[in-house]
Amino acid sequence: MEIRRALPQDIREVLHCLKMRSKYAVLLVFVISLVIIEKENNFISRVSDKLKQSPQALTEDNSTEVSPAPAENGSLASLQELDAAFSQLRSHLYNITLQLAGDGDPGPRRHILLMATTRTGSSFVGEFFNQQGSIFYLFEPLWHVEKTVTFLPGGASAVGSALVYRDVLKQLLLCDLYILENFISPAPEGHLTPFLFRRGSSHSLCEEPVCTPSTKKVFEKYYCKNRRCGPLNITLAAEACRRKQHVALKTVRIRQLEFLQPLVEDPRLDLRIIQLVRDPRAVLASRMVAFSGKYETWKKWASEGEAPLQEEEVQRLRGNCESIRVSAELGLRRPGWLRGRYMLVRYEDVARAPLRKAQEMYRFAGLPLTPQVEEWIGKNTQAPRDGNGVYSTCKNSSEQFDKWRFSMPFKLAQVVQDACAPAMQLFGYKLASSPAALANRSFSLLEEAQPAWVT
Repeated sequence: MEIRRALPQDIREVLHCLKMRSKYAVLLVFVISLVIIEKENNFISRVSDKLKQSPQALTEDNSTEVSPAPAENGSLASLQELDAAFSQLRSHLYNITLQLAGDGDPGPRRHILLMATTRTGSSFVGEFFNQQGSIFYLFEPLWHVEKTVTFLPGGASAVGSALVYRDVLKQLLLCDLYILENFISPAPEGHLTPFLFRRGSSHSLCEEPVCTPSTKKVFEKYYCKNRRCGPLNITLAAEACRRKQHVALKTVRIRQLEFLQPLVEDPRLDLRIIQLVRDPRAVLASRMVAFSGKYETWKKWASEGEAPLQEEEVQRLRGNCESIRVSAELGLRRPGWLRGRYMLVRYEDVARAPLRKAQEMYRFAGLPLTPQVEEWIGKNTQAPRDGNGVYSTCKNSSEQFDKWRFSMPFKLAQVVQDACAPAMQLFGYKLASSPAALANRSFSLLEEAQPAWVT
């Protein structure tokens, strides 16, 4: 309570110091704002608890015994020391504001989840948020959870995995990156790790001060693309997350939308969920290239017809399509807890008009689309040829999104259509009735997107 009584005296002293240096006007406004907030919601009482835990030097800076006259107080014997004291105080108050209010910047703090499955273009769409300087973006952090925690498919194990993913996701959205230390292998030492999956796909993890000087003889399994950085300091990454105004995360490991209700209803989060889908025929064609070993049976059956296509494989395909459809139907029903929090996006629509769809996604998230994002979209969707590598985000998107249909055997497309018909109907993907229809460029396999997909 002594700090709360002393605060008005501090304000008068700050006013006196302003006569010496006008640069402290910003700090005065900040402190006065804290006083106003205290009157309305007892905010200062929480700040005082934090200040009691601060170093002695900062306690003395807030004390009524501080004198602006150098002759009366040796701790402020010079204007330079006075400047340093005010800088410390301003930094300390700013950090407390971040902790208690979520963000010191004007406007609400948004949390964005890009929810997809593998080979749906999620890496490409995720870059729309990675390129925004005020967003802290993470690329597939749940990969570590999947590699560490083993769940059998179906039944209670599927529910268990969804709950684990959800709880880790919540902590990450709240900038508690330390939760990943339970899953990263080898385990981080001193909060340092060179093994964070695809670190280089997150600008926020490759910027200063998170990008520390590189260390010789330290193997970086996942390194930054455009600069050399030392092992990831998770503490610095968590601090960078809190400094950014918004948080976005991309994952292909959460499919059950209903399990996200506690996150949507968490008062600490302002969560917006974007579910990205793609024609399942295109998804299978892409997976057969990217994950060749896992789809060897499919490839042999499609090309030779000798190896029988196991029913288990078809059932797995059907189950994937159904889980996507069930989540989308839930979002499109607009339950109260999800109203205004869910958006369905087809990859094909993004590929045909990337800038327009980016504008729609940003509008849904309540964020302004920056020139940096627009510039990245322009450079990375007009490539003369498809980017190298299965994970490339540089494509001539308007020409590449349905390239699969001219190389996929019709009998393979039929299997997908039979297994995924309900999902394809919901998302507006037309069925091909013959090999000629599948390969006919003048025959579109895509119906128009529905305005109701933005809920």
